Amino acid sequence: MAEGAWTTRPTTTRTPATAAELRTEVLIIGGGVGGVAAALSCLRLGVACIITEPTDVLGGQLTSQAVPPDENQWVETFGATASYQSLRERVRAAVLRDGASRREVEPFGSFNPGGGWVSRCCAEPVRWHRELMAMLQEATAGKPSLLTVLHRHELLGIHREKDTVGPARFRDMETGEERTIHAAFYLDATEMGDVLALGHIEHHIGAEHQSVYGELHGRTDFDASQSTHDQLDQQACSWCFAMEHRPGENHVIGKPAGYDFWRSYVPAMEPRWSGNLFSWTVPSHNEEGKRYFDLVPWPDEPRNGAWEMWRYRRIVDRSIWPGALAASHPDVCLVNMVQMDYWQHPLLGVTAHQQAMALAGAQEQSRCWLYWMQTEAPRHDGNTAGYPGLKLRGDELGTADGFAKACYIREPRRLVARTIMTEEHLGTQQRKAAGLDTLEMNWDATPYGTAERFTDSVGIGHYAIDLHPSSAGRNNVYVPAAPYRIAMGSLIPVRCRNLLAAGKCLGVSHIVNGTTRMHHSEWNIGESAGALAAYCVNNGTEPHAVHVEPERIEAVQVMLAGLGVRLAWPWER
Repeated sequence: MAEGAWTTRPTTTRTPATAAELRTEVLIIGGGVGGVAAALSCLRLGVACIITEPTDVLGGQLTSQAVPPDENQWVETFGATASYQSLRERVRAAVLRDGASRREVEPFGSFNPGGGWVSRCCAEPVRWHRELMAMLQEATAGKPSLLTVLHRHELLGIHREKDTVGPARFRDMETGEERTIHAAFYLDATEMGDVLALGHIEHHIGAEHQSVYGELHGRTDFDASQSTHDQLDQQACSWCFAMEHRPGENHVIGKPAGYDFWRSYVPAMEPRWSGNLFSWTVPSHNEEGKRYFDLVPWPDEPRNGAWEMWRYRRIVDRSIWPGALAASHPDVCLVNMVQMDYWQHPLLGVTAHQQAMALAGAQEQSRCWLYWMQTEAPRHDGNTAGYPGLKLRGDELGTADGFAKACYIREPRRLVARTIMTEEHLGTQQRKAAGLDTLEMNWDATPYGTAERFTDSVGIGHYAIDLHPSSAGRNNVYVPAAPYRIAMGSLIPVRCRNLLAAGKCLGVSHIVNGTTRMHHSEWNIGESAGALAAYCVNNGTEPHAVHVEPERIEAVQVMLAGLGVRLAWPWER
């Protein structure tokens, strides 16, 4: 797949995109998974919007960050919105049109292009991007003036006046020119919740003390009388990369400057780490507390039933490409492993320089991890250590060096919203121990129990509570969560009246961010936020006014259902 294959249409607007000032009905700040979904809702409801994005592509986790989707077991049937399912089907169809042979994955008979185990639909970031842009283009058919996409635009600030925000100021990162955008409603779909910080919107950073929400897995090891949050307790970020394997060749990169530190680094955190970070032995939640999780690169195959790193997030499966097509479609592994989780320095609540240094540190650690795999890693076949044939692969990521365009951000600033979703609302263990909804628990339908039945639901989601190691020195947390509803109130700030969360920065606790951060949930959050903003534009109202009126909540829910957004799980009806 050619590196230059990114599609960037559409870009038309009612006002020329070169203007120093632009106006629109909804400004979506951040073009990640949630931002694209929000725009689709606006367009389908006839409302004009602008998307601003600091990179040169839309799609966030799926594209610029190169993260194959972590999804729930019901995603093929009723576990996501109709538009998210449509996106997945479009990606599959595109692979087949390109000449791949279909290989079905049980139990749903679904086709997994990359054959990765993390999802039933692993594929190349460039392919996800093309289908996202095609969906936007189709949504603007006959009405191209409704959408503007401004790539390479950095948010500089957003004005706040009492309980409203706007306009927002941006810098064109290619020309250096500044641009002001006015809107009726502003959606924060940024990767780090930047609008919340620059707009001085109430938000939280880091982990809450258990006394704040009474969460079963809340922190108890710091003094809540001094601070209710440990701001350093931010999940690790990761700079992903892709690689192929060419046995017998030498593609070892130059030794990174920080390699000697990383190759001997033993994380000092609790629960205790399993040894050196750079090792195939990683922490686990089994009885032993660790597991051996090695690499069996193409063309070798792992033993039946074995889990190993190469196929965990594989994005190109060479075996589905017949004949001559196989030469241009080598097996490609997307590398996103705990050994490259960067927690040395936090990303949030620091200066711009400190944040940039942390991001650079994350990429350096990933380079060191690649170098270790190439030169020192114990091999699955018992041969001399290291796999020198591992070669960085950029075509599938749309980059020249094989590294993702941007760092994978797991945890942003989190909105102080009208509703804060906590572990009490969806944590399987906490709800079972507390006897919550005892009569409603349906252990036959789902072994995870059921979550709070928010009457203002604007969607559903499910994934385990999965917190990666943090900058505070806390090891990972991985506990079950019930399939949950997304509360409308979690998108709406307690005070600001023309702003909505449209991505991972919604009103959740640190613990609940461990499940709501996943691709399908972020898509649903953005899709519903865009629809709510469009409803407000079309009905001359605002989110707060909607949220206090049951009739208006129901009207929005009817509209969402019409868009294909599921508001409850089948066993809840």
